[in-house]
Amino acid sequence: ILSIAFEHVSPVVAGLIGATVLVVSVSVTVFVWTCCHQQAEKKHKTPPYKFIHMLKGISIYPETLSNKKKINRIRRDKNGAPKETGRGNLLVNAAESGLVGSDKAPDGPNAAPHIDQLPIKVDYGDELSPDQSLTPGGSKTSSPSSPGEDVLLGELTFSVDYNFPKKALVVTIQEAHGLPVMDEHTQSSDPYIKMTILPDKRHRVKTRVLRKTLDPVFDETFTFYGIPYSQLQDLVLHFLVLSFDRFSRDDVIGEVMVPLAGVDPSTGKVQLTREILKRNIQVNKFISRGELQVSLSYQPVAQRMTVVVLKARHLPKMDITGLSDPYVKVNVYYGRKRIAKKKTHVKKCTLNPVFNESFIYDIPVDLLPDISIEFLVIDFDRTTKNEVVGRLILGAHSITAAGVEHWREVCENPRKPVAKWHSLSEY
Repeated sequence: ILSIAFEHVSPVVAGLIGATVLVVSVSVTVFVWTCCHQQAEKKHKTPPYKFIHMLKGISIYPETLSNKKKINRIRRDKNGAPKETGRGNLLVNAAESGLVGSDKAPDGPNAAPHIDQLPIKVDYGDELSPDQSLTPGGSKTSSPSSPGEDVLLGELTFSVDYNFPKKALVVTIQEAHGLPVMDEHTQSSDPYIKMTILPDKRHRVKTRVLRKTLDPVFDETFTFYGIPYSQLQDLVLHFLVLSFDRFSRDDVIGEVMVPLAGVDPSTGKVQLTREILKRNIQVNKFISRGELQVSLSYQPVAQRMTVVVLKARHLPKMDITGLSDPYVKVNVYYGRKRIAKKKTHVKKCTLNPVFNESFIYDIPVDLLPDISIEFLVIDFDRTTKNEVVGRLILGAHSITAAGVEHWREVCENPRKPVAKWHSLSEY
């Protein structure tokens, strides 16, 4: 039949049909080969990277696109050998987790309910230790990699100069030596430095993060305009040395305090080297962190808590512009474990933001005595890690009389929104 059909087809048409079939066959073959080749490459390809720290348009701090933190809980058996457990079992060691006392077993008749049975979604990715987030001091507990009393914290080298025509103080952070190990996995640190001019803290700057080094060389110069030379003797340079942590609060290595009363940059640049000392919390003890207004309402029938972040006022200046870009992160804790987190939108360039954003959480009535709600006011920074401005805790772990009273009113007045102002504490 085909031969009969082709007898009635002209040679030109037959040639076109043959060429078309040949082109289609070659195209399909090339496509299949390309797909197979790409699949083979993906298996051996390194993961992509993104850059989160920028300095004058140059990307300097790569990290993987995945923000998930892999949690491996470690407990020790009777012989002291470490034993890893899966990430799904939150009660591997309930005494260590803070859910039950150290003298109680998690399987006893009076044991606390399992977290994974709560109607609130458990977030494993950014879990914080109880002492890190909910202790009154708000500071991390010391770890093997944290600097202790007898550990040398290193030295910081910097220079101070003054530009008389521009009435500007010029500070160059050059380098640090002999920093302690803050990351026990890499046996190194990711240091950077925050600098503030005391006592008014009007000027706040920070260096870039240097990856995996105990002897960072920064060579960054900061110029502070509008400072008369006659006022230098009343100022103090405060350097805070930190190690960047991608998953939790950055580790504080130490600080350097330099009163300018003993420095005379009138004849030229003054080179200084100072020992890094353990941080003195008293520096920030009496600094106002601003206030936050929140509203809470509990519906016992629906077993639902409504949290409204209303507004903040008198926030401290976090940027060189004298303003801030604040937002509020809301964390819900059951005992010492975070079980939910949400955040508001960022309010640009303001120290008195208005949020008016509400969040709803399903919380059974019998769990209310063990629930805490943490509000973190955070300054958004596009080029470096966001900085916590202040903190408020309501509920079981309230650390202020006003916080305890607010939670009591919410529990005693169901279905009634209770709104109050609270002073923010140091994080």
